[in-house]
Amino acid sequence: MNSMTDQRTGYYAPATDLGSQAGETGEAASLRAELDALKAQFANLVSRAGSDAMKAGSDAMKTAQQATSDVADKASDIASAATAQVKTFASELERMGRNNPLGALAGALLVGVVIGLIGRRH
Repeated sequence: MNSMTDQRTGYYAPATDLGSQAGETGEAASLRAELDALKAQFANLVSRAGSDAMKAGSDAMKTAQQATSDVADKASDIASAATAQVKTFASELERMGRNNPLGALAGALLVGVVIGLIGRRH
């Protein structure tokens, strides 16, 4: 038994039994029929495997997009919290400088000396 593929749809369909007309024995025709059936099963298996792989890829893409969105949201929250803390720290330093100007000058001098010493070593 020979096989043909419909060019318009890609559908695999067995052709008429030409093997018996060409002088094939019953056993050879039976083997050819089994081979054609195996070809059809293999094509079906490959098609299903491809479909499953596409679905798994789509699911993985959705999961990755969700994880990226979650990370971006968390990073935004952390950035806004850090900005608020820096503003609070700066306002606290300003308040301390206004309440004790000599202490602020002494602290600035100390920081300058430490930076100078670190810079000299390198």
